[in-house]
Amino acid sequence: MQGRGLAIHLRMGENVAPSWDLYRSFLAVLRGGSLSAAARALGLTQPTVGRHIEALEQALGLPLFTRSLHGLAPTEAALGLRPDAEAMEAAAAALRRSASGHGEELRGTVRITASEVVGAEVLPAILAPLQQRHGGLVIELALSNRVEDLLRRESDIAVRMVRPTQGALLARRIGEVDLGLHAHPQYLERRGTPATLEDLAGHQVIGFDHESAFIREVRAKGFPLSRDMFSLRTDNDLAQLATLRAGCGIGICQVPLGVRSGLVRVLPTVLRLKLPVWLAMHGDLRNNRRCRLVFNALAQGLGEYLDSAA
Repeated sequence: MQGRGLAIHLRMGENVAPSWDLYRSFLAVLRGGSLSAAARALGLTQPTVGRHIEALEQALGLPLFTRSLHGLAPTEAALGLRPDAEAMEAAAAALRRSASGHGEELRGTVRITASEVVGAEVLPAILAPLQQRHGGLVIELALSNRVEDLLRRESDIAVRMVRPTQGALLARRIGEVDLGLHAHPQYLERRGTPATLEDLAGHQVIGFDHESAFIREVRAKGFPLSRDMFSLRTDNDLAQLATLRAGCGIGICQVPLGVRSGLVRVLPTVLRLKLPVWLAMHGDLRNNRRCRLVFNALAQGLGEYLDSAA
């Protein structure tokens, strides 16, 4: 081993813990499956990434990858290290975001996580004027129905449809969003409007492919949802909304989104569901001007969204 690789090796021999650079290369190889893919993702050379992996293996005393026909296959030890390495990655990103928010000018990055529908359909209209007023503000928007861990700083702010339970979080309840059955007017012109729950049997109904906790909750409220009743199935909430807008049938939609999309609510007394809307932020960010500004803007914008269907 020569040059930079030798320096890394010598530092390991001095009982210095592996640097974040080594773990970053490790994660990139895990995700890309090869040294070349990792090098492209990181903007490094392939030999550099290879030296990082070799140095990390020597420091840990563990083989991390084996060569296969499809590239580099992670060992069991590598898969066991992945959660901790990803936690380091989230912490490093949080440090960068935090450090960028202490200047006089309001600038830097705020990472927001939200469900797919809220993130794609509701938040952009709230964030656009915010960034127009603050040109140095950078927004990272992570769309996922998974509840990201704010305590590990995977995100700075989360829009959640369940009450946050961790005591270290700052949480604000914005209100409740109504859910109901909706259809496009053109679909109802073609097929008629159902008057009773039994009438749905003669309609095209949009719904899930795999059962979820939400579906079980709906069923517990007395609405007999089952996979067999759907003529169009998808577990993606954005796809369900798109098929409603296209006139494919009748399906569940947030009432404010139904109003904005020109959809018609059907059987409003049969299916009446409400989801709580919460905003949460790590308590360490309470004095961060940038995060506090975005938090307050989201609270106001989401409140207006909930009121728009009244």
